[in-house]
Amino acid sequence: MYKNYIKRLIDFVAAFLGLLILSPLFIIVTIGLYFANDGKPFFFQARPGLKEQIFKIIKFKTMNDKKDNNGNLLSDAERLTPIGSFVRKTSLDELPQLINVLKGDMSLIGPRPLLPQYLSLYNQTQRRRHNVRPGITGWAQVNGRNAISWTKKFELDVWYVDNLSFVTDLKVFFTTFKKVFKSEGIAQEGQVTTDVFNGSN
Repeated sequence: MYKNYIKRLIDFVAAFLGLLILSPLFIIVTIGLYFANDGKPFFFQARPGLKEQIFKIIKFKTMNDKKDNNGNLLSDAERLTPIGSFVRKTSLDELPQLINVLKGDMSLIGPRPLLPQYLSLYNQTQRRRHNVRPGITGWAQVNGRNAISWTKKFELDVWYVDNLSFVTDLKVFFTTFKKVFKSEGIAQEGQVTTDVFNGSN
């Protein structure tokens, strides 16, 4: 009952209220990133969701599009803007995903939606992470986030699928605030973003 009906209802109501309450902050961040990123405050990217159906995820754009003399994008660290660094550190870059939750692409809590090119690299157990809607935060995020290995992330994602419940979601929800406040696990040591998954790490 909770997994199939109540969870989706809670997601919709919470996302609607969240966008309403946080709209002033949403507008301020949008304006700041508009000027920092040459008129591009949002980042859109294809991600696989429930049953591996592709959707467009919406995030605040924390990196600009500056390139080197050969036309190649600079490194993530070089393109991360000051306001983008703050937005990422406080996890505000995830805020626009409340729109994805309203649309039904995502849930507030679930395995993080990854890149489509990873789909062919999953083993059968790892693929089970797509048996539920992806989330803005999830069991792996409150147990290490980007500071743990891909193998561990997938183990935690599958554990969540097998143990999805209202109590589990409550635990993830409140632990997320603690992690964001402490800025824990945002990236692996010495990096701005996590490593690329190649099917073996």
